[in-house]
Amino acid sequence: MRFAFSTLGVPGMPVPEVLRLATDTGYQGVELRAHPEEPVHLGTGTRERAAVRGQFADVGIDILAVAGYAKVAAALDAAGEAALAHELNGLVLLAADLGAPFVRVFPGGGDRPAEAAEADAVRRLAALAPLAAERGVRVLLETHDSHRTGTAAARVLGAVGHDGIGALWDVLHSWLGGERPADTQTALAPYLGYVQVKDVASAEDTTPLPLGTGALPLAAALAALGRAGRYCGGRTDGRASDDWLCWEYEKRWYPGAAELPALLAAGRDRLQHLLDTTASTTA
Repeated sequence: MRFAFSTLGVPGMPVPEVLRLATDTGYQGVELRAHPEEPVHLGTGTRERAAVRGQFADVGIDILAVAGYAKVAAALDAAGEAALAHELNGLVLLAADLGAPFVRVFPGGGDRPAEAAEADAVRRLAALAPLAAERGVRVLLETHDSHRTGTAAARVLGAVGHDGIGALWDVLHSWLGGERPADTQTALAPYLGYVQVKDVASAEDTTPLPLGTGALPLAAALAALGRAGRYCGGRTDGRASDDWLCWEYEKRWYPGAAELPALLAAGRDRLQHLLDTTASTTA
């Protein structure tokens, strides 16, 4: 099992500082938030991309994913459709240039009828899949907003039916959707790329908390993954993949939350303890 954290928890932090933080706290990877207010985004030039990739390689830290904001189930006019396709292609190319194996996208279906939202998501992801496969990148649909449960996300992914498209399990959103971790794991098992962990006080107060101090069923989620004989990295083609847990601490949306850097080492230790406990109870 390998641990990563998202730069959503350290908004705007320069890449060298992110790398020092990862090495100092024992994390093997970083999920890069791809947004114009961050150091790495769709507008980052070719030379800068190569430089960032080299910086990560020099210290042995992986770029786990490019976390984009494209909404594949949104209702769009012709201009919006073209803009979304351009954004999705750009995210895949950015990830490939950085050497990142994954791209994160959102459903974003809003209050549309599920049938229409899912038909659009399937069509757009299927169109993107060949480019993703060609560039060695896997596009992951996050359990989020209109499709926050594993069951809902799996309806889209099963219809796409391409290994270039998979799932990102955000434990907060599947929990908010009322789905048991074991059911989420079962639904996403054929598609799972990696898991985002986090913690909050309650469904009403989602201010980020240190891992293990809130209400999210982290132990149950890791136990469900462990009982399945794997954690993350599921692929439909049978090829092996690293197992990753990524701490997505939403500091950007909650500026009053505690600073992430001081929490990272203890959070990694907490995850390792949960994994060790799970391993001993399932052995």
